[in-house]
Amino acid sequence: MRVARFSLDDEPRFGVIGDDNGTTVIAPLKGDPMYAGVELTGQKLPLDDVRLLAPVIPRSKVVCVGKNYVRHAAEMGGEVPEEPLIFYKPNTSVIGPDEPIFYPEQTQNLHFEGELAVVIGRICRKLDAADAAKVIYGYTVANDVTARDLQAKDGQWARAKGFDTFCPLGPWIETDLDPSDVRVSTSLNGEPRQDGRTSDMVFSVADVIEYVTSFTTLLPGDVVLTGTPEGVGPMQVGDSVSVTVEGIGTLSNPVVADIDDEDDDLEVPA
Repeated sequence: MRVARFSLDDEPRFGVIGDDNGTTVIAPLKGDPMYAGVELTGQKLPLDDVRLLAPVIPRSKVVCVGKNYVRHAAEMGGEVPEEPLIFYKPNTSVIGPDEPIFYPEQTQNLHFEGELAVVIGRICRKLDAADAAKVIYGYTVANDVTARDLQAKDGQWARAKGFDTFCPLGPWIETDLDPSDVRVSTSLNGEPRQDGRTSDMVFSVADVIEYVTSFTTLLPGDVVLTGTPEGVGPMQVGDSVSVTVEGIGTLSNPVVADIDDEDDDLEVPA
């Protein structure tokens, strides 16, 4: 099942993506399916008539794993860590499909990092890897946007990873996916840049969830980014970056110059 958040007449809603006689449609739901279950309204809308939003706006946190692919760790000049390398993105960094990534004035080296993302569906703490599937609501596509020069300058990653718009998610949540061996690829202006498989991850999805819940509680709606394969690289204003995860879909975002004024369009977690 593919669950999306969408806007029609500026009112965010949830819906299920499906096919109706050869036309891709979205069937609106009553409430948030993560909490209220899947209850259809009976309405069907052509997908082209709605605007897709980030499929989840985490009320709590986005947890990320660094250097989880051997070749990416090597291209960054580092070794694979003995344990998952964890960092966070604020929930205010989340944007949806086709929304702009702002290029901050503080950086001169903005990078894309295509990733598989996990959406948590149940509260969990000190979970065994064998039970990880029980707490996963589904999977989506992520771009761990990074100001690479600030990452090196600061010595830690909070600022480099945490700007507004630095966590595109979408286009929807796929609830039925085996994440053990799917392709993760990224293109820039249509040109291939990254091409890897989750089977090459050092720490599996289950391993990561076990490790994270050993020290912090994961809540429904939390998102876990699982790391990026090799091939990360710079983006410029005017570029378009697309991340595709096999079995889910493609997430595309343009890169634009940052704005000086407050952006009223950024979503605030409920």
